[in-house]
Amino acid sequence: MMLGGALLLLDTHVWLWFALGDASRLALPLRKEVEDAALDGRLAVSAISVWEIGMLEAKGRIVLGMPCEKWVEAALSLPGLRTIGLDADIAIASSRLPGDFHGDPVDRILAATARARNAILATADERLVAYGKAGLMRVLPA
Repeated sequence: MMLGGALLLLDTHVWLWFALGDASRLALPLRKEVEDAALDGRLAVSAISVWEIGMLEAKGRIVLGMPCEKWVEAALSLPGLRTIGLDADIAIASSRLPGDFHGDPVDRILAATARARNAILATADERLVAYGKAGLMRVLPA
């Protein structure tokens, strides 16, 4: 196990792909890490990802195949998965990230959540991967 027992926080798109059964979009090592983290109860999504899924679906940018509320309920019931809420500390931390970080509020909250919880962020987002490679958070590239 590569993660050494750390919490694995899924970026919104990684959670979406997994929940839709489209995990083939992820590299095999990441798929294995997600499965291991789920078995150990170390898999998480941020509440901001739930919000982002709702917004993407409402704007017609994704199709879930069922009402959004039902999809989210099902996707959050994946074994070993927990939700991390947005609390005041994470909200403030997202506005004070070290280094050069872009302005996307969802990415800022995901990065702040990963840093605050000492989690590893699983993402295919090149900007977040670069932030991790700069040593400013732990990241597992998709």
